[in-house]
Amino acid sequence: MKKFRTAIIAAAAGLMLMGCSSQKEETVAPESAAETTAEETTARETAAEATEAETDTEEADTEAPVEEETTVTLAAAASLEYAFTEELIPMFEEENPGIKIEGTYDSSGKLQTQIESGLEADIFFSAAEKQMNALNDEGFIISDSIVNLLENKIVLILPSDSENGEISAFEDITKASSIALGDPESVPVGQYSEESLTNLGIWDEIQDKVSFGTNVTEVLNWVAESSADCGIVYATDAATTDKVKVVSEAPEGSLESPVVYPVARLGDDEAAVKFYDFICSDEAMAVFEEYGFADNR
Repeated sequence: MKKFRTAIIAAAAGLMLMGCSSQKEETVAPESAAETTAEETTARETAAEATEAETDTEEADTEAPVEEETTVTLAAAASLEYAFTEELIPMFEEENPGIKIEGTYDSSGKLQTQIESGLEADIFFSAAEKQMNALNDEGFIISDSIVNLLENKIVLILPSDSENGEISAFEDITKASSIALGDPESVPVGQYSEESLTNLGIWDEIQDKVSFGTNVTEVLNWVAESSADCGIVYATDAATTDKVKVVSEAPEGSLESPVVYPVARLGDDEAAVKFYDFICSDEAMAVFEEYGFADNR
């Protein structure tokens, strides 16, 4: 009987101990859950801050100004092409990385027609005043921007390997079997040639021997390739190749006025004004003179 009571007491004690243990575990569990919840909250806040920071960075990138390249269109006489493409345009673009120069080179008469027909040129650089004056009268040019910038010469040329000793002066052009000239209707060098040869009294005499080119470069190439016995081009063009030789300049007095190259703007775009100012600068003039032009400012 004593053993039975002892067993009951022991069992009761065990139950009490289990109850205490259970209560202790239940007390600790809520603390662990609270810690987990706090960690999750901190993690969520950290993630939210990171997302917000990324969003701010993306917005900053989006709002950052993007530098756009501006294109300036130059319509220039064919005789100016080498000076611009080889030196002047690369020089300007290097100093002004946000501006690109796009050149269109042809006879001044053709360029005049293209501008009249809608060519959106920013700057016109003519090989004669006639085309510039016509566009100015029609309202295409900013009148006070016209500058008679350069002067050139017209010269009589032969193929460099020509052995024709009879042609040594402008008047000797009548002795040639074939002659290359610019078309006076649209090519300034052809207009100057007609004026000079008319004043010398031999224009009509050579008409059955003449082939008319659409620009001065074409005339130069015909003579360089010996497709013509001789031709008349600008001195600056003759200097660009060793395939031709100059035998004479136009005689003094055969031209009523110098061979002048005027330049002007067609608008007030900031980039175009900057390039125009560069063309008229001493820095650019030094390059033009290297290519055989003279300063006419």
